[in-house]
Amino acid sequence: MTQFTNQHVIITGGTRGIGAGLAETFLRAGATVIATYSGNDEAARNFKEKLALYGEKLVLKKFNVADAQAVENFFREYEGQFPSLEVLVNNAGIRRDNIVASLPESDWDSVLDTNLKGTYLMTRFAVLQMMKNRYGRIVNMSSVGGKLGLPGQANYAASKAGQIALSLSVSKEVAKRNITINNVCPGFIETELLADLPEEQVKEYKSQVPMKRFGKVDEVAHAVLFFAAREASYITGATLDVAGGLNA
Repeated sequence: MTQFTNQHVIITGGTRGIGAGLAETFLRAGATVIATYSGNDEAARNFKEKLALYGEKLVLKKFNVADAQAVENFFREYEGQFPSLEVLVNNAGIRRDNIVASLPESDWDSVLDTNLKGTYLMTRFAVLQMMKNRYGRIVNMSSVGGKLGLPGQANYAASKAGQIALSLSVSKEVAKRNITINNVCPGFIETELLADLPEEQVKEYKSQVPMKRFGKVDEVAHAVLFFAAREASYITGATLDVAGGLNA
């Protein structure tokens, strides 16, 4: 697979979990990948070492996607370093689970800031880059949780539903510039994001999935590459569940 040769792909939260899997898949497909992360330097170093064979095709950038000034600074540096931007994957996301009656305001704010505000900020500046070449693909990593509304995840569900709503509006704003924006909604995927779940909860979640298993990162990555491809030129504002049949 070399369909992304000479393309530049930004993946937020791109050094761990689904983001790391996406980065590796795009690299295998020939892209130059700019993977962003916010805090875990050790994980970023390990990720870079693991994919050392790709050399300068993998670039790591550390900043907080919820910080408007940091995002603006990143894109200013990006413009000076890279000739174009073809793909943005808004993958950075966090969870702070609690029932709403016990959910601290700080946990509501942090999840909405990272998951939704971060998507807005990255999309805003990416669109400005993409408009110059009248081409772009934006993929939001939303979640079936935004439609199911799992208990204890009011903040997370709101942020993920918000990503879909944002894309519907933006898709209409940028369509004439040959820029598309779509959403991939993973279900339960085997990453460290689920590693902290109790064993009984894992069993309960798997029982809810018609396929009776959690998904794999590669299964999500193929959906993302589909939306990011040049051939997906007449698809925008769409949402694709990758959830083993789990849906609202």
